[in-house]
Amino acid sequence: MSRMVYLAGRIVPEEQALVSVFDHGLLYGDGVFEGIRVYNDRVFLLQEHIDRLYESARAIRLQVPLPPDQLSQAVEDTVKANQISNGYVRLIVTRGSGTLGLDIRRTADPQVIIIADTISLYPAEYYRDGLKLVTASTIRNHSAALSPRIKSLNYLNNILAKIEGTDAGCVEALMLNHKGEVAECTGDNLFIVKNGQLITPPPEAGILEGITRNAVMNLARNAGISVTEKALVRHDIFVADECFLTGTAAEVIPVTSLDGRVIDDGKPGPVTEQLLGLFRQMTSGE
Repeated sequence: MSRMVYLAGRIVPEEQALVSVFDHGLLYGDGVFEGIRVYNDRVFLLQEHIDRLYESARAIRLQVPLPPDQLSQAVEDTVKANQISNGYVRLIVTRGSGTLGLDIRRTADPQVIIIADTISLYPAEYYRDGLKLVTASTIRNHSAALSPRIKSLNYLNNILAKIEGTDAGCVEALMLNHKGEVAECTGDNLFIVKNGQLITPPPEAGILEGITRNAVMNLARNAGISVTEKALVRHDIFVADECFLTGTAAEVIPVTSLDGRVIDDGKPGPVTEQLLGLFRQMTSGE
């Protein structure tokens, strides 16, 4: 069955979902996007994703051609058209087509593209045994050059670090910022647990403020777990009691080693498992 894609106000078969080769999203990575989960016929935290998309667009002076309520409805309609009960939505806004060159004044007709599909999840053994991470030599973009809080179509920074991870046999890689502090992984935010306290790098460390990250922080606070945002270095991970990642695809996934150093006893910890349980309750609508 052909997938149905939202493009330019219509839901069309994927083979008809065509954009111009002169679109600056293709030519320069000029655009923004969101990755959103669908659980049990429900688009998860859609309002938070829509809000972040519009913030990213404003930050790069990109006018989204739909108001937020219509864009939310378009997401819902695309999910229904593809009969996705549990899956993934990729919501994209490109700068639109224009002349060759960087001048945004020479572009027109920003494109809204919505893809709804099934999702390839991490295998169950990663949640049982934990992930192994390596530290990438590719640092996170300097926030004074390009804010990592903008979820832009230019993901080369993350892709280059991801290559380092996969070359080392790891599905994720840790990225440091220009100060040598922990930022995030290539597609996930990072947390550690130390003496019962949950700690994660702050936005100024050069991270994308993850929707799942914020949801997990709220779940932790509601469960009486102390949550702190502060600068971390690799040493803090090496000596942590627990470590885990959060992300749209990963949800809450334990990390049991970094750069060959086993974290604590090398097994997923109780706080990680508690928060994964709470998150899955949340996504199931309980």
